[in-house]
Amino acid sequence: MVEFGKKLKGKQIQEWQGYYINYKLMKKKVKQYANEIEAGALDSQHVLKDFSRMLDNQIEKIVLFLLEQQGLLASRIAQLNEQPEYLQEQPDISKISELRESYREVGRELLKLLFFVDINAIGLRKILKKFDKRFGYRFTDYYVKTRANHPYSQLQQVFKHVGLGAVVGAISRNLVVLQDRQGSYLSIYDQPALPLQDPVVDSIRSAVNRLNHSTNFLNFLGQHALIMQEELPTSEEHVDDERYHFMSLLLNLANTFLYMVNTYIVVPTADDYSMSLGAAATICGIVIGAMAVAQIFSSVYFSAWSNKSYFKPLIFSSIILFVGNVMYALAYDLNSISILLIGRLCCGFGSARAVNRRYISDCVPLKIRMQASAGFVSASALGMACGPALAGLLQTNFKLYKITFNQVTLPGWVMALAWLVYLMWLWISFREPARESEVNHVQQESSGVENDKLENGLAQPLILTSNENEQDDEGDQEFDGSEEAPEESHLPANSLGSAYRLLTPSVKVQLLIYFMLKYAMEILLSESSVITTYYFGWTTSTVSIFLACLGLTVLPVNIVVGSYISNMFEDRKILLASEIAVLLGILFSFHIIIPYSVPQYVVSGLVMFVSAEVLEGVNLSLLSRVMSSRLSRGTYNGGLLSTEAGTLARVIADGTITLAGYLGQEKLLNTTLLPSLVICIGSIVATCCTFNDLY
Repeated sequence: MVEFGKKLKGKQIQEWQGYYINYKLMKKKVKQYANEIEAGALDSQHVLKDFSRMLDNQIEKIVLFLLEQQGLLASRIAQLNEQPEYLQEQPDISKISELRESYREVGRELLKLLFFVDINAIGLRKILKKFDKRFGYRFTDYYVKTRANHPYSQLQQVFKHVGLGAVVGAISRNLVVLQDRQGSYLSIYDQPALPLQDPVVDSIRSAVNRLNHSTNFLNFLGQHALIMQEELPTSEEHVDDERYHFMSLLLNLANTFLYMVNTYIVVPTADDYSMSLGAAATICGIVIGAMAVAQIFSSVYFSAWSNKSYFKPLIFSSIILFVGNVMYALAYDLNSISILLIGRLCCGFGSARAVNRRYISDCVPLKIRMQASAGFVSASALGMACGPALAGLLQTNFKLYKITFNQVTLPGWVMALAWLVYLMWLWISFREPARESEVNHVQQESSGVENDKLENGLAQPLILTSNENEQDDEGDQEFDGSEEAPEESHLPANSLGSAYRLLTPSVKVQLLIYFMLKYAMEILLSESSVITTYYFGWTTSTVSIFLACLGLTVLPVNIVVGSYISNMFEDRKILLASEIAVLLGILFSFHIIIPYSVPQYVVSGLVMFVSAEVLEGVNLSLLSRVMSSRLSRGTYNGGLLSTEAGTLARVIADGTITLAGYLGQEKLLNTTLLPSLVICIGSIVATCCTFNDLY
């Protein structure tokens, strides 16, 4: 893999070469500044002023060329617009086809211009980050805020690209006028829902989505999956359609949904099941957490297995989940807590979420990958809500051939049946994607079809955000002083140890935050049955309704945050505010002096859960930006690290519930909340310490 500067140059359109950002010159200038400051020949104020002037000149060059090209495209469209009047009077099919092709040609020129803007935006972002990292300034914030908010801002031309939007609209409108019923002159304004099936317009829309500065709901959902996209655009950004199979994608999403149902369906009844087998109610922590313990290991081997196949891991997952649920259900009649725990461990060993994410990143075309990523998150959220709700419906008690079917065993039997049906569907309908040669696979990975990154989106901010946060210089050893060979510095991590060594302080803080929010959520969910029964006398059905209502808040909250709040505030500010909200939810959950009431528990739990959901999306978005590019691919990738951090948090939380149970149920609530409080305060302090690095 070549260094970033060479990659940038390789993507440039040759006839426009003189109008791109001069990344090489600016990189040398940053090095020159460093040497002169070290020698005492320059002060920081002079450096900031000189570098700002240079950036202004580079942006002005880009913007003036952009305006010139927009004018040329507008002139060509204006000339073409004169012809439909003539064709309306004397329709000619061949002339109409020729005119449509002329509009498409203008569209292809517009596509080149969109790539021009995108590449320059990426170059600007890289040089700003290089400057900040080299000198430790927050120059990026200063520069973007002062330039973007100025009434005569040229940077806004890059951010908003209003003129380009007008050209896109003109091309789309005229192609609709001429499509299908040539001569009927349908209008996109009369029928806004009418889809325009034109490959050129589809490509333009994809390119515009990349340039979109606003974070929409779909993108916010996508961030939860942390699936990485390309850093540099290409004119052929797509995955071979032969690798994509809609039913296979649907099967992966169904696997995600069923696994989340399987995880949470036992939560309302785990304490009753434990007591029916002669154990304490707080053993429910081990029962629920056993699945997470196994998932720590299954995430690694499923991530590695998906390098070779998608079908076989999914088959294995379905079989072991079927077996695990049967064992969970039979433990009641066998009167064995051991069988119960082994069954839950088997379910954890069947976690194929790494395969589901990998399939989306490797086999789904770029133009619909964001929708698929959002589907992954939505399936998880729906499963989280349906699990407890389904448990609340399974309130019956009967025997069939000496096998008991009641509220504690039915979750196991229902899930076993669901996995059996899924296994048959998988065997009949799944299509294994064609495997490319090893060379092509490496090229595919390096071009951004990356594996198992937990969800970032197509619609990325132009300068301040990136899908990858490479190490300072990607092969530029005069800056970072890396001891690795140039080619080694781009290889994916080959072990958990090497992956850990790539973690910067900012990444470690984001992983700590992810650990904290998963810990707090697991404490809330896993002990809910024990706490509500002890304090309020809630039944299983009531607990199920409460947990289902919590799960149903996920998508509405993401709509509000993704569509509105994230467009008003920086992600790092939302991150800190969400952490503080989680802290408040934890504080209000403590039982101190006054009698513990249902409103206190419900409101504090809702605040904690909703804040943690908001925090998760923003946290994973920031994590994808500050993480090394070497962690964007391979078995031991950033997605695996974050998954392991979250799973470890769940294991420790469930263990905490069980250990705290030995102190008595009256002390369970405060004892389990105390670690959450300490970790949350620690994460807030760590966030404040690294706040300036989160961009």
